[in-house]
Amino acid sequence: MSCQTAQELIHAYVDGELDLARSLEVEQHMEQCEVCAIAYRNQTALRSALKDSSLYHSAPAGLEKRIRSSLRREAKSEVGRRSFGWSWLPVGVALACVLLMALVIWQAVPGLRPSRDELLAQEMVSNHVRSLQLESHRTDVISSDQHTVKPWFDGKLDFAPPVKDFSGQGFPLLGGRLEYLNNRAVAALIYQRQKHFINLYIWPAEQSNATSEVATKRQGYNLLHWTNSGMNYWAVSDLNGVELHEFSRLVQEAQ
Repeated sequence: MSCQTAQELIHAYVDGELDLARSLEVEQHMEQCEVCAIAYRNQTALRSALKDSSLYHSAPAGLEKRIRSSLRREAKSEVGRRSFGWSWLPVGVALACVLLMALVIWQAVPGLRPSRDELLAQEMVSNHVRSLQLESHRTDVISSDQHTVKPWFDGKLDFAPPVKDFSGQGFPLLGGRLEYLNNRAVAALIYQRQKHFINLYIWPAEQSNATSEVATKRQGYNLLHWTNSGMNYWAVSDLNGVELHEFSRLVQEAQ
């Protein structure tokens, strides 16, 4: 089984939708392919993260009342029109009710559905937390020497991530690892600030234009993301926002 086929089937495998033979093929492939195994672990972590109650929103309190009132008004109108013997009106009323409910749902759902950036941020946080919980997974290559870490990615990625050590500025490089995020293989560089770890995720951007950094917060973790020199950057840490901005500035100046 090729990696492309395995990654196409991972979602169905996670959801238990594959037959026994296909499931065994995917499992055997993941035992031999670390990239696809990482993709599977990230999908299961994301699936767990999406169960977070913060991503769910209840319908407005008055929504049910407004729907019921509209249905009652339509029902009363139907009774009045029946005296004229128009047999097609019940069908029209039923259709109007369906359209009304569809309109209410259409207006409500877009505001409740998590955006692509929100899902990606949640995926980043889940991966960051998992790297802290599994110390053996935190770094695939352990070194503070950028000339050791950068070549390690050769042949494992279809791009060359920029790697810099900021030990002199208080953000030493600890190493790097391979991850599968945003539906592709990415580079993860690990830095430290005192007792706090920083994961810096890097992969090619769809557009070459640089964008200014955007700050968000999820589950108590600070996130910064920006694009520069044709690359996407996401920095995730429980470090305070001021120091994480300082780290971001160092990374961008080094580029």
